[in-house]
Amino acid sequence: MADLIQITEPRAEAPPGGEAAREIALTAPPRTRAREPGPRPDWLRVRYQRNETFQELERLKDGLKLHTVCEEARCPNIDECWSAGTATFMLMGDRCTRRCGFCAVGNNPGALDPAEPANTAEAIRRMGVRHAVITSVNRDDLPDGGSAHFAETVRRIRDAAPDCRVELLIPDFMGSRADVERVLEAGAHVVAHNTETVPRLYKRVRPQAIYQRSLDVLSWINAWPNVMSKTGLMLGLGESDDEVEDVMWALRDVGCDILSLGQYLSPTAKHLAVDRWVHPDSFARLAEVGRAMGFTHVEAGPMVRSSYMAHRPFEA
Repeated sequence: MADLIQITEPRAEAPPGGEAAREIALTAPPRTRAREPGPRPDWLRVRYQRNETFQELERLKDGLKLHTVCEEARCPNIDECWSAGTATFMLMGDRCTRRCGFCAVGNNPGALDPAEPANTAEAIRRMGVRHAVITSVNRDDLPDGGSAHFAETVRRIRDAAPDCRVELLIPDFMGSRADVERVLEAGAHVVAHNTETVPRLYKRVRPQAIYQRSLDVLSWINAWPNVMSKTGLMLGLGESDDEVEDVMWALRDVGCDILSLGQYLSPTAKHLAVDRWVHPDSFARLAEVGRAMGFTHVEAGPMVRSSYMAHRPFEA
């Protein structure tokens, strides 16, 4: 029985022979390496693991014509998650209407697939997932930003897998409270919206987003009964720890419950450069600070991504 649903992009073919695992450094292509502050440190390592579960999940995803943020965002945790039977499904296609400087997802989206909500629910049912994470591209081209599509997906999951906890990672819907609340009405257990970085860097990192708008979205989520709010930030884009702590206080002011902090890794030479490697001790200190601030749960570390180990806040 899988605990979580979550996914990323393959790096290389697995060695023959079924289950295979080895530790590898996250090395960057030569043209990307110049955009980083020296060699990647030892703590930026992942466990290379491709087993039958990985292949089964890949077949299931392809057969139902689903997308995963793991692949599209080039997440470094794909081997660990897929081999454990977990993945994060991405709604509304694999193309986005925004051009954030850190994101590997492509642009120019197409039409919505009306079968996607049911297919997503069917994948979750087949996998026996206990905690499903669902995200999406930004769809500013749609009148409702895709909020009805999100809500329908939640309803389908609740019908197909009533024992599954549902976590969503939603866009800002251009600041439409009605669209946010349309999603909330569907009954997800956790609704996240990522702040991504500190306000000083928004114009460079998230040129089509607004820091205060993201805080507003989190405040609307927090005001909704029986749902937990969550957000994530990337470190290593040029922010200081003091700026990160200021954002953390602002998040607590709007009632945000769960926080994730991870190391930014530049997907390609066309994306924003990495400003610094954040030491694991710094992540541990920020996690301690966050818990003292009152966050219900803080997941912090170099390889942490917003949906990584998303079930942990609910563990006994």
